[in-house]
Amino acid sequence: MINIKEDKELSVLNHSCAHLLAQAVKHLYPNAKFWVGPVIEDGFYYDIDLGDKKITDEDISAIEKEMKKISKDGKRIVRHELSKSEALEMFKEDPYKIDLINNMSDNEVISCYTQGDFTDLCRGPHVETVKLLKNFKLTKFSGAYYKGDANNKMLQRIYGVCFFTKEDLDNYLEELESAKERDHRKLGKDLEIFMSDDLVGRGLPMFLPNGYIIWQELDNYIKNKERKLGYQHVMTPCVGNVELYKTSGHWDHYKENMFPKMEVDGEEFVLRPMNCPHHMMIFKNKLHSYKDLPVRLAEIAHDFRYEASGALKGIERGRHFCQNDSHIFVTPEQIKDEFKGVVDLIFDVYKDFNITNYHCVLSLRDPEDKEKYYPDDEMWNKAENNLRQVLNDIGISYTEEIGEAAFYGPKLDVNVKPAVGNEYTLSTCQLDFCLPAKFDLKYIDKDGVAKTPVVLHRAILGSIDRFMAYLLEETKGVLPLWLSPIQVNIIPVNNEYHLDYANKVNDLLIDSNIRTNLDDRDEKVGYKLREGVIKKILYTLVLGDNEKNNNTVTYRKYGTEEKITISLDEFISMIKDEIVNKK
Repeated sequence: MINIKEDKELSVLNHSCAHLLAQAVKHLYPNAKFWVGPVIEDGFYYDIDLGDKKITDEDISAIEKEMKKISKDGKRIVRHELSKSEALEMFKEDPYKIDLINNMSDNEVISCYTQGDFTDLCRGPHVETVKLLKNFKLTKFSGAYYKGDANNKMLQRIYGVCFFTKEDLDNYLEELESAKERDHRKLGKDLEIFMSDDLVGRGLPMFLPNGYIIWQELDNYIKNKERKLGYQHVMTPCVGNVELYKTSGHWDHYKENMFPKMEVDGEEFVLRPMNCPHHMMIFKNKLHSYKDLPVRLAEIAHDFRYEASGALKGIERGRHFCQNDSHIFVTPEQIKDEFKGVVDLIFDVYKDFNITNYHCVLSLRDPEDKEKYYPDDEMWNKAENNLRQVLNDIGISYTEEIGEAAFYGPKLDVNVKPAVGNEYTLSTCQLDFCLPAKFDLKYIDKDGVAKTPVVLHRAILGSIDRFMAYLLEETKGVLPLWLSPIQVNIIPVNNEYHLDYANKVNDLLIDSNIRTNLDDRDEKVGYKLREGVIKKILYTLVLGDNEKNNNTVTYRKYGTEEKITISLDEFISMIKDEIVNKK
């Protein structure tokens, strides 16, 4: 979808439409006061103080009607410049505008824009006339705290979007509707995959039976891949002593993103935000020879980060997630081969899931930021040059971004553009000379001297939670058969005559490790078929006299109306082949 904020002309148009919205609201609610109305990626919004009034769908319709009326009047939009004292006098009845003005410098040029009977404080620019603001749509509304502070008053936020032509607006709204249908939060609810409840806590999603099946399949999938490549899986606790994170440096560089510490029996503990300190201690648990390296430790680990409430988004970004994590301990000579092995694994997985819309980013430190990054210029220069050389040697196409490295080292991020929302990182591999030294890790080299290993931090699926959200949105919830919570839906035509055969088919499928649902409810077949479509079950069997008498099944595949009848043995063989080969 187009990013309206990044399109200069559309940005001006949408900001002008925000003022049109404010003018219409002022006509309908004369006591309304306005905070800010910025342009955003998908249009604009305005935060409005309507007293005790709460916006409803009916109000939105009335506001749209008034906006169209104002637009037809075709008033010109005129810019005025004011001194600070003049601006304070003009908006003296509006505490929100007064607050904005008071935060401006005394010599700053202050401007406002007038359209007919409405004037609003604004830097601009705007379109020339409200006549250009006719192809708009108010898309949603919500509450929003003044200045984003939960201690402040709740304002009414109204969102909208505007285009130059009706065709562009209609196309965008169609894309928007499609995006809503793809949203993993909606799919997660409709398909009973996960749930959240404020009583449990914001950002702490819970996987329902269907979702846990998907989670387990992804867990098994990546672990099998890793085992074949020599990874050893471990399990470590979800909490750690604060001293562990002081040793690693996370306490100094990452504390704001961690849950508060808790004291138990005189010790201070914290929920872990990542797993590297635990894995460092496992490596340190015994003496290693250079012949043991690389040591590849892996874990599907439960991690906890204190994400801002506004950043939380279903299972894409939560305060609890399960990371497909690994730490590979190598000699300096092994960096290139191991890094290449990680990159190969990433793209092998992407091939399995048909992920093609991605790009690679080499994330580097900002040398001017003395707070965020571990202070060792020599280490940073060595690590960044090593990683850059490895990427060039193995022929990876990438861009560089300053200031996006982890606090302890540079990294390769593989960013994907999901079907819904902004680009984000799915897979990562980080090069680390820092933590092994902090934990005094050693291996005995071939010359008998104790040396410090280098560590590669890597996550292939990223977090299983985010990867699942990505898959749901990419597939619109129609997951491949091997991932589907219910793989075959079984419907007897008549329970009295066909349920025994349906039970037989069900038992044979279960014995073949195929996940089934036997729908023996006293409902019409058509109703059951429609429900199967809504649940996005890939295969539905309808079993009647013909199937019972001939030991066959008649199946429909999701997305088609075609009915295919084959022997029961053929069907089981076909389904097993599709699952095993992850077609």
